[in-house]
Amino acid sequence: MPRITLKNVTKQWGKFIGVNDLNLDIEDKSFVTLLGSSGCGKTTTLRMIAGLETPTRGEIRFDDKIVFSSEKNINIPPAKREVGFLFQNYALWPHMTVTQNIAFGLETLKWKKNDISVRVAEMLKTMKIEQFAQRYPSELSGGQQQRVAIARTLAPKPRVLFMDEPLSNLDAKLRGEMRTELKRLHKDMGSTFVYVTHDQLEAMTLSTKICLMNEGVLQQYAPPLEVYNRPANLFVADFVGNPAMNIVDARAKKLSPTTAEIDFLGCKAIFQANEAFDLNTENISLGIRPEFLPISGHGLLEGQAYSTLPAGMETTVKIKIADEILSSVVFGAIDYETDARIRFNITGNGILVFDRKSGLMIASGRVDVQE
Repeated sequence: MPRITLKNVTKQWGKFIGVNDLNLDIEDKSFVTLLGSSGCGKTTTLRMIAGLETPTRGEIRFDDKIVFSSEKNINIPPAKREVGFLFQNYALWPHMTVTQNIAFGLETLKWKKNDISVRVAEMLKTMKIEQFAQRYPSELSGGQQQRVAIARTLAPKPRVLFMDEPLSNLDAKLRGEMRTELKRLHKDMGSTFVYVTHDQLEAMTLSTKICLMNEGVLQQYAPPLEVYNRPANLFVADFVGNPAMNIVDARAKKLSPTTAEIDFLGCKAIFQANEAFDLNTENISLGIRPEFLPISGHGLLEGQAYSTLPAGMETTVKIKIADEILSSVVFGAIDYETDARIRFNITGNGILVFDRKSGLMIASGRVDVQE
């Protein structure tokens, strides 16, 4: 499998820049998810790597082989890049059986009949669809059709598998099941997967690395838990996580290389960073994940129950304090009356400090509220 490298890749239509100066290194056998909202440039990036879209400038390499270079006027077509592409609508031939759909690409590539039969049997077994071999797509469920589409895409043994929101047409239960199947498939196949989605849960659960984009610009490229726990900026912090991270404006005064006095939500606190940090402004934003706001009868902070959203295994409690609405996640099913008084704390050493103007993360640590 190849290592894919994008260097200063840009895609522009007139004055509109879809992808802006993107640098990316996709490791061999990794599962990289291109994440972002609609129009952020993730699908365009995928199509440029696959060869379905021509970059305006930049360079793309598969290992040491250049597959695109605006400077050297190189643009190798998709068929010669040895990649597979799984589309959102699966694109199965309705008049062909499952077996015929899987075999079609191999026949086009002039594989021998015996080799085709062996490979089709392998893919039917790998995707656990042997019992559907002689059925037509219209006789299959959405999840079964997706497995056929994956089998057909993997049959020619592509060096890389590209997937453009392949689960978006499935219901919530089936999406969960197929996430499990895709993660297992990646492990079993030992292939490089590049996956496009706007669903942060898919990105968090499937990826070895997340490439989060906004308006064509790379915001952060890191493993899922690093993106969650140490977001590079306020955009990443707000985008990843459900419920979203609480972002609270605050004022800070540096006390030592690792501490600062913070004024927020009508109270004062000491921020103790995990490591030394620079503070060039007093105008900061605090980032607090909902799980770091435990509700307790002995809590040092008090607010009102703005809304309670029980979901069975956990409950999201919206707390109003000092004209802010904060989200707290509590394990188990509870319910508070609207406007009931709630006491809570700020815990954990994953509280984040951001420069309010630039949006960049400055430090992470704990917050000790002063009584």
